[in-house]
Formats: sequence, C-alpha cells, structure tokens
Amino acid sequence: MLNTYQFPTFPYVQSEEQRTGQRVRKPVIVVGAGPVGLTAALDCAHHGLPVVVLDDNDTVSVGSRAVCYAKRALEIWDRLGCAGPMVDKGVVWKIGKVFRDERLVYQFDLLPEPGHKRPAFINLQQYHLEETLIGRAAALGNRIDLRWKHRVVGIAPAADHVLLEVETPDGVFPIEADWVIACDGARSGLREALGLPFEGQAFQDRFLIADVVMQADFPAERWFWFDPPFHRNQSVLLHMQADNVWRIDFQLGWDADPEEEKTPERVIPRLKRMLGADTPFDLEWVSVYQFACRQLDDFRHGRVLFAGDAAHQVSPFGARGANSGVQDTDNLVWKLKLVLDGHAPDALLDSYSTERVAAARDNLRTSTRSTDFITPKTAASRAFRDATLDLAEHLPFARTLVNSGRLSRPTPYRDSPLNTPDADADAFADAMAPGTNCADAPVTRDGTAGWLLDALGDRFVALHFLGDDGAAPASDGLADADIPVTTVTVGRRGGDLVDAEGLAHARYDAAAGTTYLIRPDQYVAARWRTFDPARIAAARDRAVART
Repeated sequence: MLNTYQFPTFPYVQSEEQRTGQRVRKPVIVVGAGPVGLTAALDCAHHGLPVVVLDDNDTVSVGSRAVCYAKRALEIWDRLGCAGPMVDKGVVWKIGKVFRDERLVYQFDLLPEPGHKRPAFINLQQYHLEETLIGRAAALGNRIDLRWKHRVVGIAPAADHVLLEVETPDGVFPIEADWVIACDGARSGLREALGLPFEGQAFQDRFLIADVVMQADFPAERWFWFDPPFHRNQSVLLHMQADNVWRIDFQLGWDADPEEEKTPERVIPRLKRMLGADTPFDLEWVSVYQFACRQLDDFRHGRVLFAGDAAHQVSPFGARGANSGVQDTDNLVWKLKLVLDGHAPDALLDSYSTERVAAARDNLRTSTRSTDFITPKTAASRAFRDATLDLAEHLPFARTLVNSGRLSRPTPYRDSPLNTPDADADAFADAMAPGTNCADAPVTRDGTAGWLLDALGDRFVALHFLGDDGAAPASDGLADADIPVTTVTVGRRGGDLVDAEGLAHARYDAAAGTTYLIRPDQYVAARWRTFDPARIAAARDRAVART
C-alpha cells in the first residue's frame, strides 16, 4: 500500500475456451500487460487486429519502476488515443541540471525550439501510466481481450502457429495463436522456455531508489549530482513525479548490503542529509537494485516476436527501457497487420528485428557509457570524468562529454533495407533522411489548428509540399492500390495542411515539389524533390519488403 495510490484489482474471468474445452486459434496473443504489452495490444486494435492479452497478475505494476516518458513515446500514445491523460497527470519537464559538489556545472534544454504538440518528457509513476492504458483498452470494448491471472507456463512453436499452455485459477488450458508478441519483461518466461541466450553485462554497483512524498521547492527539472556534500564520492539523481512524489536515486557502491540499505534506519538519515533535518516527508517506496545491459541477438523467433525488456534490458540512466519498448511495438504492429492481411511477405517481419536490434544496440551502447561515466571503476576513468566535469563548468565543448544518463531519443534506421536511398539529384539536408522518425509541426487543417503527426496517422502517406500555384499532383492510382498511399499536400497558404508558420517546410527542408513517403509508424521511407507516382509506388513496395 502506498500513501498516494490505491492499487486496483482486475477480475479474473474464465474464458469461453476454458468452459467448452475447445482449442481455439487467435490471430495475435500478447503476453504481458505492462506498458509495452498494453501498447502492443492497443496498436493491434487500432489496426483492426483481434488481440488477446495474457497477464499473470491482476493489478498494475507494484512499486517504483519506470518514471520518465519521452516525446516519441508520447507521440505513439497520442496516435493510440491516450497520451492526453498521461500528460495531464504527469509532470512536464525539459530542463536538466548537472551539479558537482554544490556547484551547477551546466544545464541543458531537451526541447529548445517551439512548435511541438508533445513535451520533451513527462514524469509519471508506471502504475498511473498502466492504468491509463488499461482504461483506453476498456474503452475499445471487445477489440482487446485482456485476461488477468493467465500465466503462460508452456510454449510450443509450430510452422503455422504457436501453442501456449496457460495456467489460471481454474486450471491449465491450451490456446493457439498465429503470432505471439512476448512482452513479459526482463525475466521473460517465454525467452527462457525457448532457451534463448540473453547476453550482456551486469554492472558491479548498487543504487537505492527512494520515492518520497513531500512539499518541496525543487523545480520540475532533472537534477543530477556528482559527489554532493550530502552523499560524498557517489552520485544522486532527483525527479519530480505526480502527486508530490519525488524519485531520489542514491548510488551506494557494490559493497553495500541491499537488505540493510532498504531499512528506514539507513534511508531516512540519507534523505535528511539531502533535504534538511527539518523537512517533513514520508517514504512512499524503497528498493535497491543492480542493473544490467543485455539483449537478444534476434527479436524474431519464428512466430514469436520479442519486445521491450523481454528483448533488451538497459540500465535506468537515460530512460531507455519503457521508451524503447514502446518504439518496438510501434515498429512491429503495422508490419504484422500487412503480413496477416496477405499484403506483405513474411520477410517484412524480419525487418522488425533488423531495425529494432540496431536500435537496442544503440541504446545499450549509450546506457553502458552512461553507467561507466557515473560509476567509474578505474583510476583512469575517474580522472577522465573529473577532468571532464572541471572543463564542462566553463567550456561548452566539454559538456557534450558529460554523461549523466543521456536521455532517450529515437534511433534512426539509417541502414534499414526498407529505405529508398536519396537520389544523387535530390540534394537534401540530413535531418529528415530515410529511416528517421517524422518531426511534428503546427499546421491548420480545414481551418482548424492542428498538428502534422496527427494528419499523418498510421498509414502510408505521400507528403507533398505545394508550389506557389497550389496545384495538387495526380496520384495515378496510389490511393487505390492494395497497400494504398494517401497523398497529403502542404502549402504556405493552401493545401490539405496549411503551414502558416513555415516550421514544417523548415524541418523537412522543403521546396516546391518536395515529396516524402512516410511509413505507418511515421518514419521516412523515401524523399524526392518532385512527385513521381512510379517512384512512390516502388518505394512503398520496398518499404513492405516486396522488392
């Protein structure tokens, strides 16, 4: 029980196949109802895929887990109709500050430019976020079959389906799926049952998480201390959360006793040294963790597709866990829909692993470097860190070397086989190259103020920037193909979208005639300086692995 939150209990319901004893096959089964599994289920429903979610619990996550959610994840949840309540409940922030001892070394702004619908980050306890996702699933009615107290205890992959054995309060029953999305966390039972190696590095350090309820004057910013006077020779991280709950992380060192450090007799004096002896507070949650960076070499194993912590595990510095897991599902579900509908070959799902394994490696590399900087293990690495902090206080170039947990950003799929490379004749600035997630911008649609990403949706779009004459190009059947491409025009004064402020033109390096092919996950598949239906169709086919 927490001071600020009452955990809901969701009812276990016996399924029809349990009552009848009849084995059924579902198109998609998601295992795990955490943020990643719930997002996968919402995306399946959004694309019209019937989906069953199996979870071994009957409530949301207990305790202090994911806190920071980045702009790209919020944009994905926006597309699924649930980002608004998250932003309203969460703490919006974009400023980070790095301290050494008591001095401010420097600060950074994660979204310095205007003209974005969603903020750089929000802080929100994972249980609040999961409850929002569950509420959104309930609002969709029978499009999502969310089953509590259903624990997967066996898996048997076959050529054309996957058989799961599921344990419930009424016993064990079998269920089949065309495809299984494994979102069952860092201790994934499905990964273990399939005997898949989960390799990487466990770091020899421990951290204390203390979630504290208090009224405080700290701003809604991320504050990170190296060697503060209240916790010498270690580091401390502070985040504001909803309901006046503050997340404080204390580095403890590898020799710390985890059980002893969780006791109030150890935690409260640490907090008083930091907050002041007279500052009133209540402990909301305390835990001690050791972290690791690991991943699967392949996120696809036949008809089982791994996502989130089941596929990759990173240290908490930089908020790369849940954020990257949500991006996994964003990459996966539209591809699964096309394969299930028979519009794309099975090979399209191989690209899910290709693109997201590359993203996971990027996240693990960044997370490992963050950990090495924060917790140096050799005299040389500590000397480098201290010299970097000395320089960063006065010289801007050194600030790029400070790594107190570089915060989550989408990894571009620059080497993806689904991209159509730029033609030599089509010179572009690099910002929106093929494989990059689309930038948002304010636009007007049918006379109403709106946002570019909302207009793109989750379909193939030929985004065409109009010339001065305002004439829309002839699409030559693109919209009527088996995988349709919808043409959306953007102009300064007219078109489907009006870019009165010019931010869309600037962010997409657009001139008259510039055209982008956008994938259903709002990534750039190709771009040209002219609108050519044949080239657009060829790039669309490449983006679904048909060539």
